[in-house]
Amino acid sequence: MLQKTPEPEAPVQPETVVQPDLAAILKASNPNRRVWRYVGIAVMALVVVAGAWAWNSSRVTASAVTYTTAPVTRGDLTVSVAATGTLQPTNQVDISSELSGTIATVDADFNDTVKQNQSLATLKTDNLTAAVKLAQATLEARQADGQTANATVEQTAAVYTRSQKLTISGVDSQTTNDAAKADSDRAVAGLASAKANLDIAQANLDIAQSNLDKAQILSPINGVVLNRTVEVGQTVASSLQAPILFTLAEDLAKMEVQVAIDEADMGKVTVGEQAGFTVEAFPGRSFPATISQVRLSPVTVEGVVTYTAILTVDNTDLSLRPGMTATANITVDQVKDSLLVPNAALRYAPPVAIQRANNSNGGVGLLGLLMPSRPRPDRTTTTPTRSLPTDKHVLWVLRDGKPTREFVTVGVTDGTHTAVSGGTLAEGDQVITAAKTAS
Repeated sequence: MLQKTPEPEAPVQPETVVQPDLAAILKASNPNRRVWRYVGIAVMALVVVAGAWAWNSSRVTASAVTYTTAPVTRGDLTVSVAATGTLQPTNQVDISSELSGTIATVDADFNDTVKQNQSLATLKTDNLTAAVKLAQATLEARQADGQTANATVEQTAAVYTRSQKLTISGVDSQTTNDAAKADSDRAVAGLASAKANLDIAQANLDIAQSNLDKAQILSPINGVVLNRTVEVGQTVASSLQAPILFTLAEDLAKMEVQVAIDEADMGKVTVGEQAGFTVEAFPGRSFPATISQVRLSPVTVEGVVTYTAILTVDNTDLSLRPGMTATANITVDQVKDSLLVPNAALRYAPPVAIQRANNSNGGVGLLGLLMPSRPRPDRTTTTPTRSLPTDKHVLWVLRDGKPTREFVTVGVTDGTHTAVSGGTLAEGDQVITAAKTAS
């Protein structure tokens, strides 16, 4: 069997390592470098976008607002002015002595009820009685002088009449007649002087008797003794300023409160308005009163100007005492069945940042993410009133978690709540009184 001899394999040639051309490689790699450059820029842009989105999200989260609200209520509102003063009797009389002397008796004491012309006290009357007797004697002497003067007038008149007749008949001379006439005239003048002296004596007697009568100090009114400052044996010296011996109140069933009203509240207070006041003796009780007078004269104390108003009080039960300190509330306005909102709601205005966020929420865009605006400090601003009527005001109501503006007409206020009307505001609506931004 013939075997085929295999042919010898050709020797393997060693591989030839081809050295690349460096210039060609560099030339060929230029397009790839541009691509990687663009890829790097895109990656950086994505990083910036992601960072901006994260920063914006955190800012929106940080701008979350918590609102403080209060309900709108319906009811009556009373506006009052507060004032303080003291209780006084309607008619109070201070009684003094017109004469100087020594107190002989005291006939009335504290809290005594006295009648008009009732004796309160008396002075010693020794000197006064003597003065009356002297004046009486002087009067009697002057009366005698008057009788003498009257007789002289009659006598000289008769002599003068006879002298005239004798002169006419030629018996008496004219000189004698003239002398008779002069005597008659002097007698008439003497009578006139006697009458004048008689009048003086009568006046002196009246004065002495009046002084004696004034030694008894009488009550000028029906009332009650509030104060007594005199004792038996005390010397009373009546000079330029007579001492006060008794203080009487005419009728404690009718009293008055003199309150000091600040000048800022004077435009609200008028005669006839109702008021109420309290005293410390009866802390749980309010006493009704009516303004009967508002005085024009100002009272300035340490630069504060006030005006005095008189409140008439019915004190039939005599529970109130003169001198008590009263705290009065004068009703100057009142509304019935009105919508009432807290005054804090009228002062509230949302921050500017919240208003802008409500207007542009979700509208940031890519440019806004890439170039976000710098955060501004939160500032509050009120709604411009130039575009509103003078009687309109803006309220912010929280509806569905979002603040909504309401334009209302503002009425009277008691310092805590204000009566409002208009708009779609209803009882139970939650008005915003404050807002807090989470940090």
